[in-house]
Formats: sequence, structure tokens, C-alpha cells
Amino acid sequence: MSVIVIEFVTLDGFVSDPDGAAGTPSGGWAFRHGPEAVAGDKFRLGRTLDDGVLLLGRTTWQLFSRLWPYRDDAFSARMNAVPKLVASHTLTRADTSAWANSQLLDGDLVDAVKRERRDVIVAGSLSVVERLREADLIDEYRLLTFPTVLGTGRRLFPVEGPHTELTCPAAERIGAAVLARYLRADGRQ
Repeated sequence: MSVIVIEFVTLDGFVSDPDGAAGTPSGGWAFRHGPEAVAGDKFRLGRTLDDGVLLLGRTTWQLFSRLWPYRDDAFSARMNAVPKLVASHTLTRADTSAWANSQLLDGDLVDAVKRERRDVIVAGSLSVVERLREADLIDEYRLLTFPTVLGTGRRLFPVEGPHTELTCPAAERIGAAVLARYLRADGRQ
């Protein structure tokens, strides 16, 4: 089992509001590069998505549940079929009528991830990423970096965050962005 974080990120390391859904003044920066820059399996998840579980925070799940069920391409079919765990302190249930195969995470987030036997893919959901990073559970980051400098917002890696060594086994240009995979340098997976 691996924990894989996938994020749209700016050149200066910000992940805030890539689609503009949060309504921030600088939001929508990833989508300014056109739909082809963000559509489909840009994170090269492939079979990992078929065999794994998607872990989302409440805000990301609510956003995705308004978008993905109404799409009918091959990648959307995978996103709609994958089991989804929703981490939330405020939801009382993850309505499967809103998005199939969704369920509210039962108990503590870190404990649930430690018990999971499938690969866990965390999309967006910065608060979830922060908790998993604090618990030293993240094995891989797949970052789609856009040629945008925001200068403000929430960073994927906080300025005062812990020192972490990663390796980069692969990077490729995808439209206007670059997809890079970063693995733990200690080789644990």
C-alpha cells in the first residue's frame, strides 16, 4: 500500500484554488491554460485508480461530486467507479446519490489510512495532506506544476515544514505544465 498525493501546483509552490471554485482573487490559475491542461488522467494514475481508493477532504469531495458524475469519458468512468473515502468533521454522511461509491471515513484519518490495504490517492484536500505528512505516511507526490507564480495562498509544503528528502524518478511535459513524480528518498513503500 502506498499513499500518493496528487496536486496542481504553481511554480512557487502554491496549491490554492486551481480551478477558481473557492472564488479567491487569484483562483482558476490551472484552468487558464485550457481544459486540455487539466482533463483526463494527467497524473498517470492508470491501474492505481482502478485498484486503489480515493481519499478526499470534505471541500474537495463536495466540489468533485458536483462535477465527475456528469462526465462520461473513460477517465471519468474510472473516477466515478473508484471507492471514495471522505474525511470530514462536519458531514454526517457522504451521500452516494451525489457521487457513487462514496463513504464517510470512519474514525481517525491517520488510523484509517494505516489500516487501508489498497493504494490511497489523495487529490487536492490540503488539510488531509497535512495530517498525513505530519504522520509520515506519504510515499509519493505527483505534482502537475503550472508556469504560474501566485505569490500568495496556501503552499503544499509549508515554509516552516519538516525537512524531507525525495527522489524524482520521472518528469514529463504535459501541455503547459510539467508532471513530476517524487518518491520518498528512504525507499519505503
